[in-house]
Amino acid sequence: MKKICFVGGGNMASAMLAGLRKAHPALVCHIIEPFAPARDKLAATGVTVYATAERAAIDGADAVVLAVKPQVLKDACAQLLPHLAGELIVSIAAGTRAGTISRWLGGHTRIVRTMPNTPALIGQGITGLYAPASLAERDVATATALMQSTGPVVRVESEAMIDAVTAVSGSGPAYVFQFIESMLAAAQGVGFDADNARTLVLATLKGATALAEASDESPAVLRERVTSKGGTTAAALAVIDARGVQAAYVDAVRAARDRGAELGALADGA
Repeated sequence: MKKICFVGGGNMASAMLAGLRKAHPALVCHIIEPFAPARDKLAATGVTVYATAERAAIDGADAVVLAVKPQVLKDACAQLLPHLAGELIVSIAAGTRAGTISRWLGGHTRIVRTMPNTPALIGQGITGLYAPASLAERDVATATALMQSTGPVVRVESEAMIDAVTAVSGSGPAYVFQFIESMLAAAQGVGFDADNARTLVLATLKGATALAEASDESPAVLRERVTSKGGTTAAALAVIDARGVQAAYVDAVRAARDRGAELGALADGA
């Protein structure tokens, strides 16, 4: 890649920018950002920043990344449309289908949809990627390399699965953060101060995740190894099972997926 243009310079664009510059030191990065304080902050990092879309921002770009919030994506596309000349479009907006983006861009078809997540801010993200079968593999490769700037990429075979990606990994950090909140409250409830509770909870989560990644065994087997019959872990898990926590997470992910599909349908009618 030689040049990337971001439409929108928020947190996710900044995270991708940091990863891209590390992997491709000679990469030229342009950002279209209407918010003046954000422009000043971005310009201080050495990138070229534009207040509005113009051909100079896009010309020669390997990809144009739509990195604005879904509710302003239609307006961003309207501003971008007169300046496009067939460039690859990579969207990171949740809930807005490629067909809708194509319509907003006057029938443009060179579009890839992706869904990163917020751990990208520390280079620990993961992204789901959908590209139509008609898209050239070089475009898929460019989009994949672009999103790998913040972590691994999982390619899905249907656009509907982007809603599932959103539900599992896009929204997933919120589920984990809520679990952390609950564990912190529980730790303080049994006598730890806030600092020690944080140390214990975060180290436990980090270690358990690392063990799950390193092990060839399933999480179920790893759980069973910690759970002695009639012991402390068994007592805790009995409460969790009785409250239907696992079923609640399954239902929550389905609800998030379905809401993503609803948002896509709403955007399609806009």
